[in-house]
Amino acid sequence: IYSCCYLSRRLNQLSSHDPLWKRHCKKYWLISEEEKSQRNQTWKAIFISTYSDLGRYIRYYATLKKAWDDLENYLGQRCPRMIGSLKESVREEDLDAVEAQIGCKLPDDYRCSFRIHNGQKLVVPGLMGSMALSNHYRSEDLLDIDTAAGGFQQRLGLKQCLPLTFCIHTGLSQYMALESVEGRNKYEIFYQCPDQMARNPSAIDMFITGTSYLEWFTSYVNKVVTGGYPIIRDQIFSSCFPFCRYVHDKECVATTGDITVSVSTSFLPELSSVHPPHYFFTYRIRIEMSKDALPEKACQLDSRYWRITNAKGDVEEVQGPGVIGEFPIISPGRVYEYTSCTTFSTTSGYMEGYYTFHCLYYKDKFFNVTIPRFHMVCPTFKVSTARMVSRDAVVETNHNEYAVDEDEDSTDTDEYEDRRRVLDIPAPSGRCPRHT
Repeated sequence: IYSCCYLSRRLNQLSSHDPLWKRHCKKYWLISEEEKSQRNQTWKAIFISTYSDLGRYIRYYATLKKAWDDLENYLGQRCPRMIGSLKESVREEDLDAVEAQIGCKLPDDYRCSFRIHNGQKLVVPGLMGSMALSNHYRSEDLLDIDTAAGGFQQRLGLKQCLPLTFCIHTGLSQYMALESVEGRNKYEIFYQCPDQMARNPSAIDMFITGTSYLEWFTSYVNKVVTGGYPIIRDQIFSSCFPFCRYVHDKECVATTGDITVSVSTSFLPELSSVHPPHYFFTYRIRIEMSKDALPEKACQLDSRYWRITNAKGDVEEVQGPGVIGEFPIISPGRVYEYTSCTTFSTTSGYMEGYYTFHCLYYKDKFFNVTIPRFHMVCPTFKVSTARMVSRDAVVETNHNEYAVDEDEDSTDTDEYEDRRRVLDIPAPSGRCPRHT
């Protein structure tokens, strides 16, 4: 439109019609009426000045700006200290300098996001979610551009990979491949997973978390702001889309009488491996009695029963007293939550079962409460392109996804139940607070 204005007087008049530029300012740059008033410029002037600065990002800016705005608004009410950890935007020349430093081009959607916010400070809690078990904690920060550039990899197994996140507790990062090398697709985002059976230290398997920065970041934000990830103690206890976060399937709820049981699950890449096949999952169970229940419905949990099925159809049954060494009392309006975990040697599996309760007012009355079936699925992964398969250092090339031998049953170590199959690990304080 701006170029056409030089062709004729009429087109010049049309190009100065402010409502026309207003529509473009709102569509591409998300400029509000209030911001327009503060800038004291015409819509045309605002569009042209913004385009001169951000024009290369016109395909991505509105989507990423909305994601950042939604995230800030949501966390500002629930995790205010996390908002304080966000850094201001970087300049175009700063991004150019990083490209010169690492010798690779950054994708425009990544650059665009950093023109809005330069990641966050290395603090806890991390913007990209947290995970807590009794003896395992992680919290992922979104790296600023300078820190990310400092962690740029050129070593075998992670050639031309840029870290996007970092957990100071586990040392784990999510990486973005800046070139299509070593079996990766350009701009693919993944967690690294060393091949524990390979002699070659460069043999890195990958759990895929995104196909582009835009898809990776906006999918995560959408999960956060729609309540898909709970906010607990000023932290996003959120997974898999990235994997440190609990994901709740809204259909994974079962109600028995006045008691409702719901389950959220998460995959932990830092405790998992492709070779040997060992996929670590954690799940968070919430037990709640309706606040409208009669007082005499109060009851105490006595035992649990699990039926565990792996991807091969092998079934194992586990029964034991209480949960995590506790025998919680449930009364009207009360919620009890706990965290547990399990492992599979197959890429997926599911669990279901029931709790046995006894009534406090009628001690001889026992009843079962259904635990809904919940599935645990390992995300897409790619096996290393440099896997050593024998002592003679024979290297096989394998780019297949889900290429893994599944010839073992799932295994667990239970400190409460003499190394039984299902771990019952309490949350750090013994019980996580309710998310309201």
